[in-house]
Amino acid sequence: MMANDTLPIPWYRQFWPWFLIALPATAVIAGIATLIIAMHEPDGLVEDDYYKAGLAINQELGRDREATRLGVSALVRRDPEQGWLTVELMSREPLNLASLRLRLLHATRENFDRELELLREADGLFRARLGGVPAGEWNLQLQPVDSSWRLTGRMSLLELGQTRLIARD
Repeated sequence: MMANDTLPIPWYRQFWPWFLIALPATAVIAGIATLIIAMHEPDGLVEDDYYKAGLAINQELGRDREATRLGVSALVRRDPEQGWLTVELMSREPLNLASLRLRLLHATRENFDRELELLREADGLFRARLGGVPAGEWNLQLQPVDSSWRLTGRMSLLELGQTRLIARD
């Protein structure tokens, strides 16, 4: 053997084979991660039965019209220090209600949705403890226990604030 002869470098010590292996391996890992995310967070925006959903929309509109007829509106206040949500209900006619239901609907994640029962206090305001609801923007639906009317609106649970709920025609 001559002094200039060098042994060839084994394939596993070269750059290009590992680079060529890394490309499809990265795609496989990304695919597995995507599958895990898709299985863990199912898409709550897809409606299985569009026909039933359309019929339900007509019922919702009837409840909104009833709230307009009664002249019902509400002022919702959040007190983050005390953890309370307070609702002041206003209407043209007196409404003798012992409690109200408030639905907190997350814009994109159905598993975050909550429903609170607000009880009437001696001062005429309705209150409920707001525990376990993540901060953020929420769609609100306020209705009596018999669901005869409905008020809707949006509220940020990021800071101390209030919002007015009105009937949508």
